Amino acid sequence: MAGEWIECSVSDIAAPTKNSLVGGPFGSNLVSNDYVPMGIPVIRGQNMGGGRWVQGDFVFVSLEKAKALSANTARPGDLVFTQRGTLGQVAVVPEHPFDRYIISQSQMKLTVDSKKADPLFVYYLFNTREQQEHIRQNAIQTGVPHTNLGILRDTPVRLPPLPEQRAIAHILGTLDDKIELNQRMNATLEEMARAVFKSWFVDFDPVRAKLALSEVEGAEGRDTGLPREIADLFPDGFEDSELGDVPEGWEVTGLHAVAVLKKESVKPMQAPAKLWEHYSIPAFDAGRAPAVETGANIKSSKYRVPTASILVSKLNPRFPRVWLPDVQDEEAAVCSTEFMSFVPLHYAWRPFLYELMKSDVVQRGIQERVTGSTGSRQRARPEDVAVMRIVVPSPELIETFGRIVGPLHEKTLNCICESRTLAALRDALLPKLISGELRVGDAARYLAV
Repeated sequence: MAGEWIECSVSDIAAPTKNSLVGGPFGSNLVSNDYVPMGIPVIRGQNMGGGRWVQGDFVFVSLEKAKALSANTARPGDLVFTQRGTLGQVAVVPEHPFDRYIISQSQMKLTVDSKKADPLFVYYLFNTREQQEHIRQNAIQTGVPHTNLGILRDTPVRLPPLPEQRAIAHILGTLDDKIELNQRMNATLEEMARAVFKSWFVDFDPVRAKLALSEVEGAEGRDTGLPREIADLFPDGFEDSELGDVPEGWEVTGLHAVAVLKKESVKPMQAPAKLWEHYSIPAFDAGRAPAVETGANIKSSKYRVPTASILVSKLNPRFPRVWLPDVQDEEAAVCSTEFMSFVPLHYAWRPFLYELMKSDVVQRGIQERVTGSTGSRQRARPEDVAVMRIVVPSPELIETFGRIVGPLHEKTLNCICESRTLAALRDALLPKLISGELRVGDAARYLAV
């Protein structure tokens, strides 16, 4: 099979059309003043690195500006490469929701010749270790490391026949499809949990409903839309407090009334052969799965991660990171000292604490407790966060919330765990399929896809 593969360069698989392989516009031709509220989206660095597809929050240029930059247009199926920034990033332009994009000065675009190569196969090819290493070794090191169109044009690629490219892309793409489905499911589950927390503990909707009905002359019952046994846990009025109107009987107190700040330090490097679950900032950003590392590879002291803990980043809290760890072995779980580890006073309170720490109210409070100037590495002071004033409902209501929302959190953790397994399988298959070491038929039968 390997003999059927061909060696060529990126320029050989570019479509035989004008501007099929092109860089971004000249610097002064696209500046922030060109951005408008709606129009043609611009692909920038923040739209790369989130998986197979160009995605995220876009800025836009007008239709007229897009016409002036027509040479820098990317359309569905095109590949976009990072030219400066995080080198090695590549993404495919999706079919929806836009029919065209403009690439920024920091990107390059390739329209693949569909008679020679499959775009999704090329995407996976550029995610192999060998291809990533080629990019790093050939980067221009003057100033900020970067690459250019000439280097991309001459980059060598090794291709099997087109039908096999499509089959390989299908196998790897099926795994990524399931990972992306899990991500969408998790977004829905998290939104459901967030909505219940906000309704009950921020907007106080059940209290307002009971209060409104109690003021209706002759009204019988107090229909809050909740089961009676849950509705009865809410008061039917408000009282003044230092935080404004709060439900009657609820306490305004410090965060320490529901959670304890844990700071037990450990030095993983003292057990160099031991495997550790390492909850780090990069691991959170990469999908909220801890890195599994030997102690020898962890160079600094860390905090232990108790089973019930909630991790909250103190670093640059304007970008909130709140983690619900799924700790398998408390003796082997550590986190970056950039995280604050809060443990609820009772395990049943964990769902409440997690949603509390994610809430806008608490996140704003954390941001108000930072040190360091704007634009630098700001950090919140954990001791200040631990005494932040919050509104605490009755223990019965906290536990009831946990019984309702806890299963949503469990489903989220299960999806993350499954995605982690799928990603490991994909990463194991990728080099074997791309190199021809593993036959497509064998991989397909093994995966039953």
